[in-house]
Amino acid sequence: MTAKSAAAAARSTVYGYPRQGQGRELKKAIEGYWKGRVDADALRTTAAKLRRANWLHLTDAGIDEVPTGDFSYYDHVLDTSVMVGAIPARHRAAVELDALDGYFAMARGTQDVAPLEMTKWFDSNYHYLVPELGPDTVFTADSAKQVSELKEALALGLTARPVLVGPITYLLLAKPAPGVAADFEPLTLLDRLLPVYAEILADLRAAGAEWVQLDEPALVQDRSPAELNATMRAYRDLGGLTDRPQILVASYFDRLGDALHVLAKAPVEGLALDFTEAAAANLDDLAAAGGLPGKRLVAGVVNGRNIWINDLQKSLSTLGTLLGLADRVDVAASCSLLHVPLDAAAERDIDPQILRWLAFARQKTAEIVTLAKGLAQGTDAVTGELSANRADLASRASSPITNDPVVRARAAAVTDADAHRSQPYTERAAAQRAHLGLPLLPTTTIGSFPQTAELRVARADLRTGRIDTAGYEERIRTEIREVISFQEKTGIDVLVHGEPERNDMVQYFAEQLNGYLATQHGWVQSYGTRYVRPPVLAGDISRPEPMTVRWTTYAQSLTSRPVKGMLTGPVTMLAWSFVRDDQPLGDTARQVALALRDEVNDLEAAGTSVIQVDEPALRETLPLRATDRPAYLAWATEAFRLTTSGVRPDTQIHTHMCYAEFGDIVQAIDDLDADVISLEAARSHMQVARELAEHGYPREAGPGVYDIHSPRVPSADEAAALLRKGLEAIPAERLWVNPDCGLKTRGWPETRASLENLVAATRTVRGELPAS
Repeated sequence: MTAKSAAAAARSTVYGYPRQGQGRELKKAIEGYWKGRVDADALRTTAAKLRRANWLHLTDAGIDEVPTGDFSYYDHVLDTSVMVGAIPARHRAAVELDALDGYFAMARGTQDVAPLEMTKWFDSNYHYLVPELGPDTVFTADSAKQVSELKEALALGLTARPVLVGPITYLLLAKPAPGVAADFEPLTLLDRLLPVYAEILADLRAAGAEWVQLDEPALVQDRSPAELNATMRAYRDLGGLTDRPQILVASYFDRLGDALHVLAKAPVEGLALDFTEAAAANLDDLAAAGGLPGKRLVAGVVNGRNIWINDLQKSLSTLGTLLGLADRVDVAASCSLLHVPLDAAAERDIDPQILRWLAFARQKTAEIVTLAKGLAQGTDAVTGELSANRADLASRASSPITNDPVVRARAAAVTDADAHRSQPYTERAAAQRAHLGLPLLPTTTIGSFPQTAELRVARADLRTGRIDTAGYEERIRTEIREVISFQEKTGIDVLVHGEPERNDMVQYFAEQLNGYLATQHGWVQSYGTRYVRPPVLAGDISRPEPMTVRWTTYAQSLTSRPVKGMLTGPVTMLAWSFVRDDQPLGDTARQVALALRDEVNDLEAAGTSVIQVDEPALRETLPLRATDRPAYLAWATEAFRLTTSGVRPDTQIHTHMCYAEFGDIVQAIDDLDADVISLEAARSHMQVARELAEHGYPREAGPGVYDIHSPRVPSADEAAALLRKGLEAIPAERLWVNPDCGLKTRGWPETRASLENLVAATRTVRGELPAS
C-alpha cells in the first residue's frame, strides 16, 4: 500500500475511556450495592447505560473503532484474573456462591478474608489488584464479560475492538501467592496460560470480533532475554492460531526498546505504539527495525495521561513520517483515556482562555478525530483546527501564569547546602528523643481521619452559601477536638489533627498555591470507587501565606502530646497533579519544594515538633527504564530535602509512602534523610521491613500493621503478629507502629476498633521486649 492510500485508510480509535460517568454514577451505584441500597440488577443496568453512553459519544465524535472490555466495576487486572480463572483459594467459595460479591471480596476483603494486594499501575496513579499465582495455579477461560460487552457494542451497529491485558503483562504483574516460595516466577506459567487466551480469542471471534487488542505495557520496562523470549513464544503461538480475530498488540507509557523487534517479527497483524514525548524513541526504533510492512500501526500521538492540548501540527508531522513505515497508520491516544477526566467543557470556574489549554477525554477524542482527518485528507481539511490550536499554544507559552520572574530567581539561587540538614541523623535522633520523650514502639497514624458525611455536607454548604465561614470553621474545630480526644483516650503517642478541613491531600494545597488551577469535575479513578480530582499545575509555584499552621496549632493547644504537622511532598504534588509539560519536571519540583519549605519553617516556628511530609508517589513516578532513573531520583530526593532541611535538629521529620514496590527505591528512601518513614506493609506481610533491613536502613520506620484499604478490622492478635514480624527486621528503638495509610476513606466504627486494637497490640508487644 502506498503512503497516500495508507493515509486515506487512516482510522481513529481509543484504547479505553473513563468509566465513572459525568456524575460518577458508577461509584454511586457500586457503593450503593455494597450498602444494600442498590441490587445487582440495578448495578448492572447502570453499568450498561454508562458503556452505551461512552460508545455513542465516541462514535458521534467521529471515532471509527470503539474499545470494549475496558469497562470495570473495580479494576481491569482483577477482571483479567476472573477471565483466566485465577481466583485465590481463600476467595473461591465466595466467588462460587455469588460471582459479583466474590469479585468485590477479592478487591476489598471481608472481615474474615484478606483482599488481593494492591499497587500502582506502572508509573501512573491508578491502582490494580495484584494477581496471586503459584505452581499449582490452574487457569480456566471465562470470556463471558468480554463477549457480552462486545455484543452490546455490535448490537448498536458499532465497529468494536475488545481490549484485554496481554498474557505477558498479566504474568509479569503477578506475585507468588501466600505460602508459595518468594522466588517463584509467575512467567513460568505461560505455557499453561496461552491455551486459555486461545480459547478466549476463539470465543471473541465467534461473537463477531474482527480485531482484539492485547495490552502489553510491561514490555516498555527493562526486560531480560528470557522475558523477551517468552514474549516471542507467546505471540508466535497466539499469532499461529487459525480460529482467532486479528491481533493488535498495544504498548504505552514508554518506548518498547528491544521488545519492538520481537513484536515486529511476530505473526500478529498490528502494533499500537506510544509516540508522545516519553516514548519518542519509538519512532527511531521503528525505522531502524524496518517498519511494520504488511501490518497495522496504531499511533498514540495524543497524550492520554495529561490534560494539555495537543500540538496538532507536530503530531501530523509525526504521523506523516510514520506513513512509510506500516501498511496502515491509525490515530489514537498514547494509552487509555482512563487516566484523564471526562470533559473540560463541564468546568465553569476556570478562565475561558486557560480552559482552551486543557483537553480531557472528550477533547482528546476530538483531537484524535482531527488528526485522523488531517492525515487522511491533508492539512487543508483541518485548517481551522490548526489555526485555533496554534493560537492556544501561543497563549499558554506567553502567559504570566507560566512565567513568574521572582519564583524563577529564587529557584536559581538554591545551593547544595539548602538541601541538607545541619546535623547528621545520629545527633538529630538523640536530640529528638530527649525533646519528645516517646516510649519504645511509639504509636501514631498517617494523618487523616474519616471524612464523614457531615464534613462533606459542611464543605458543600460553605460552597453554596448555606453556612458562613464562621459556621464552617466551628464544625472543623469540633471535629478536631473529637479526633484529639479519641486519640488521647486510645493511648496513641503522636497525634494528628485528622485533616477535617482537607478535601484531598494534593488539592487542598494546590488551592492555596499560586500557579495551580483547581477543577470542579475533573474526577479520575485512583482505585475501585475512589476518585480524585488532580489539580492542574499550570505555572510557576509560590505560597502566598501559611496553609496548615492555624489548624495544627489549634490541635496542639488541646493536648500535651505532640501533634504532627502534615504536608504533601513536592514529588507527590507533581505526580498527583496534571503537571505542566513545558519545562523539566525537576525545575517544577524545586519550585514546589521551596513553597513547602516556607510552610515547614512556619510550622516549626509555631511550636510543631513533628512534621510529616508525605511522598507516597516517589516510587510510582520512578521512570520505567533503569537508565532514566538516576536523574529522576537525584532531583526527587533533592526536592524532599529542600522542603525539610531548614528545621532545627530536634524537630523530627517524618515521611510516608504506600502501595508501591519499595525495593526499587530503598536507596532513595535513605537519601531522603527523613528521621522516620511510615510505609504500607500489611497486605505485603512486612516485606518492606525486610527490604529496609537488607539495605541497612539506619533511621526509624513504621511499616503499617493495619490495612486501611479494606473495611475489615484487624484483631489485636493480628496486629501484634505483624508487629513481631517487623521486629525481626527493625530493632525496637527504631520501630514505629501505625496504619498503612490515612483513614480518610474509612468509617468511624471500624477506625475506632482498628486503632484500639493497634494500641492494644503495641502494649502486648512492648511487654514482651527485654527490660532495658
